[in-house]
Amino acid sequence: MYQIGVDIGGTNIKIGLVDDQLNIVRRSSIPFPHLDGAAVAAQIAAECRRLTEAQGCGMEAVDSVGVIVPGSIDPTGAVVLNAYNLGFHNVPLRAQLQEAFGGTPVFLANDADGAGLAELGRGAFVGCQTAVLFTLGTGVGGGLILGGKMFSGGKKQGVELGHMPLVAGGEACTCGNKGCIEAYCSATAIARDGVRAMEAHPDSLLAARAGGDPKAVDAKLVIDCAKEGDPAAKAVFDAFIDHLGSACIAMIHLLDPEVIAIGGGVCGAGEFLFEPLRKNVDAKCFFSDHAKIVPAVMGNDAGMIGAAMLSRNA
Repeated sequence: MYQIGVDIGGTNIKIGLVDDQLNIVRRSSIPFPHLDGAAVAAQIAAECRRLTEAQGCGMEAVDSVGVIVPGSIDPTGAVVLNAYNLGFHNVPLRAQLQEAFGGTPVFLANDADGAGLAELGRGAFVGCQTAVLFTLGTGVGGGLILGGKMFSGGKKQGVELGHMPLVAGGEACTCGNKGCIEAYCSATAIARDGVRAMEAHPDSLLAARAGGDPKAVDAKLVIDCAKEGDPAAKAVFDAFIDHLGSACIAMIHLLDPEVIAIGGGVCGAGEFLFEPLRKNVDAKCFFSDHAKIVPAVMGNDAGMIGAAMLSRNA
């Protein structure tokens, strides 16, 4: 039998057909349609049916469907309270998904909870009692492992590490507040600051590579130019590292975790990111022996695998 894991993001919806050994045997990705919950649920269900038909099994071979979203979930695991990047507020998504999927059981959770569950099952958190996951993408998610289990919050609404305040009165965040971790440590934030750097330094490598077009500036371009020594891009990346280091320090001083794992597309920078981040944390940390800072192991598959695992942790 199989489980389906659905990772809803602000840009794409990733869907994986997962076997009992947590291997993704078939996968798909569709653009997030920016429609209401019922319409999104219908599109997900249609794509899942297509995926199982391509596998030659059909939905009757699927035990459960797990869905994760970048936002807070109500204590019953039924309603998306706020998912700003999706435009979902008080959306009864589990019921809408259940209607679209018929008799196949559906489970719903916060996306970073799902990613943390995947890391606990197969990745960077195996054997850990206390661990923290930051996922850096369009936004910033976070997952916590406490007592060797996924922690979904005292009121079971998930945890929102990306919306912890970092800079008082700082950059506007999608949640409506200012100065959140997400507003400084996401790929979106790197791109925003990259545009500003390009405009301030029209003679920079960053400006040349972008052709002066703000739409051509994304996090990867900024990081690539920083790797090549462009001062404008390097200043943006250094500021990002400093803010991410402060976010890690906040979690270390609060929880004293064994491991902090960093996931998401920004981690494609590899040791260009992790070496200065570790030095930044070393310099700021109260503890001489503190959490290891490591890449998340599960990569882009974490959300799908974690979502597929939700039925096992119900």
